[in-house]
Amino acid sequence: MPEPARVAILVISFNTRDMTLDCLRTIAAGAERTAHEVIVVDNASGDGSAEAIASAFPQYHLIASPDNLGFAAANNLAAKHTMAERLLLLNPDTLVDAGAIDRLVAFADRHPAAGIWGGRTRFADGSPNPTSCWRKPTPWSVFCSASGLAGLFKGSRLFNPESVGILPDGAELPVDVVTGCWLLIDRALWEKLGGFDPAFFMYGEDADLCLRARALGARPMVSAAAEIVHHGGQSDRVRADKIVRLYTARRQLYQRHWGKAWQWWADIGPMINVQRRRLVARLRRKLDKGKAANNPGIFDQVWSQRAVWVRPAVVDRKRASQGESQT
Repeated sequence: MPEPARVAILVISFNTRDMTLDCLRTIAAGAERTAHEVIVVDNASGDGSAEAIASAFPQYHLIASPDNLGFAAANNLAAKHTMAERLLLLNPDTLVDAGAIDRLVAFADRHPAAGIWGGRTRFADGSPNPTSCWRKPTPWSVFCSASGLAGLFKGSRLFNPESVGILPDGAELPVDVVTGCWLLIDRALWEKLGGFDPAFFMYGEDADLCLRARALGARPMVSAAAEIVHHGGQSDRVRADKIVRLYTARRQLYQRHWGKAWQWWADIGPMINVQRRRLVARLRRKLDKGKAANNPGIFDQVWSQRAVWVRPAVVDRKRASQGESQT
C-alpha cells in the first residue's frame, strides 16, 4: 500500500503545454524522499495542454476546467482534492532541481512555526532570480517606486524596501511574502485563511495570503538550499495587459492591507509611476530616433486603461466564499 502523501503539489496551467510537461517531468526527482501527490488544474487552455498532460502523466490528478478560473481560484479548487498535510504551489513554468522539494520539506520540518515556506529561484540561463520573496508593500515603498528611487538604488534597503534581493548560499531567513511560484504552506493554515482570495484573478494573491497569514501569527521563511528554475511570465505574454494586471492586484493589496488614511496615496502613487515611465519611454524614443528597445508605447497603453487599475472592484469575500466564479 503506498505511503499517504505528506505534500500535495498543485500546478495550474494555462496555454503552457510544453513548459508544463517539462515541469511535471522534474517533480519525481525533486521529491524522491517525500511522499507526494500531484494535482494539475488546466484553465481551459487552447493549446492541447489538458490532453497532453493526461496522456503523459496518467498517475497525476488532472482537473480540466471548462473556464479560465485564474490562478487563485484554480489553486483553491485543487486544494479541495487532497488531504495532504501540506500544499506546495508550483508554477508550470518552473523546473525543479533534484531533491529541491525534499529540502524544502525538511526546512519546513525544522521551522514549523513559519507556516509558509519558500526557496530560491534562478532563470534558465543560471543567473539568480531575485523575485522568489519580498517584503510587504508600504506607502514608502510605493513612493520609492513612483519616484524612480527603487530602480536607481536597487540594492538599497531604504530606497528599494520591498526587495529582499538575491538569497546567498546557505541563507535561511524570515520574509513578509513568499512568491506563489514556489510556496509551501501548512494545510491547516491554508484552510484557516480560506485559501487564496479569489478576488485576485492573477498576481497579488500570494502577497495577500502571506500578509493575512502573518496577521494570524505565521512567519513565512525562505531557504536558499531549496532551488528551482523559474522562467516567469509564460502564461501572460502581452506586456501591457500584464502590467495592468499587476497594478490592479497591487491596488487590491493596498485596499486590503493599508489603513483608510493611505487610500489616497494608493491611487496617486501608481498613477505617478506610470506617468513617469511614459515620459522616460518617450524621451528614449526621441533620443534613439524611434529605435528604442524599451517597448515603445507600452505605458501609454497602461495609462489608457487606468480606469481598470486605479480603483479595481473588490469582490466581497463572503460572496467569493460562496462560490462566485472568476472569469
